Amino acid sequence: MIRYYLEFERPLEELELKIDELKRLSDGKDIDISKEIKKLEKKVKDLRSEIFSSLTAWQKTLIARHPDRPYTLDYINLMTTDFVELHGDRRYSDDPSIVAGIAKIHNMPVAIIGHQKGRGTKERIYRNFGQPHPEGYRKALRVMKIAEKFKRPIITFIDTPGAFPGIGAEERGQAEAIAMNLMEMSQMKTPIISVVIGEGGSGGALALGVADRLFMLEHSTYSVISPEGCAAILMRKEGEIGTDDFSRAAEILKLTAQDLLRFKIIDGIIPEPLGGAHRDPEETAKSISELILVVLEELNTKPTGKLLEERYRRYRKMGSFTEEVL
Repeated sequence: MIRYYLEFERPLEELELKIDELKRLSDGKDIDISKEIKKLEKKVKDLRSEIFSSLTAWQKTLIARHPDRPYTLDYINLMTTDFVELHGDRRYSDDPSIVAGIAKIHNMPVAIIGHQKGRGTKERIYRNFGQPHPEGYRKALRVMKIAEKFKRPIITFIDTPGAFPGIGAEERGQAEAIAMNLMEMSQMKTPIISVVIGEGGSGGALALGVADRLFMLEHSTYSVISPEGCAAILMRKEGEIGTDDFSRAAEILKLTAQDLLRFKIIDGIIPEPLGGAHRDPEETAKSISELILVVLEELNTKPTGKLLEERYRRYRKMGSFTEEVL
């Protein structure tokens, strides 16, 4: 059940509430209003198609953060069997903002690692709003090493506003933990597939994103900084910054899946149900798992040396630059 509507979805909310009310009125009564309900449902579908066919970068950012959107544990429950969660980094403590463990996708053994934001105030605080501490990244790396040892592919789900910037996290080596993941993932002798399922924020996302194949859900985002952070730094004027500044920053950052596919940063876009992944988590999970199986079938045939070489070349060719002889 949808519990929350974004501002640009308000016209849909009114119609869907009306449909629910009509269904309640007709329930168990000799009143046939099925035609009226079908008419309204078609109107909702047409209106939703119209709204979601012309989303701005800022609106996509809001969808990526939607509180009803499926998180890592939701996809694990929908996609896998025999999931065993592993805890702790064997150095400091466990970090609940990152979930990591082993599981099977259609009987294929894999390691799964992902950010977990949490639902409701209590769980969000427990999960630190999906912002990992260094021990979270070290736990993730520990599970990756286990996967490498037992020749299991690694699947990562990215969904974080960024690594936690608190004093304690910095004291325990936040930057070093992220850098270590980048280095180790680049050399991991097993296939890695990463999927951005919500927000891909800064180095906190990149620490799980060095992969042989990187995909994004249709309404997810991936960027070096949030639109709010960008606006606060680059667009601050007298007075407060507002939604218009956030919208402008989101456009400038080119953070949508469509932008990143055009720039050849990602390998593909996974379509979402009309209205977003939260409208049909089962269908979204099915799309992700089917893609993972197809890609793993290809990657598993590659010798380790070729896998590592292609991963290296993949990142070397990103971006553009010019050379000048002085």
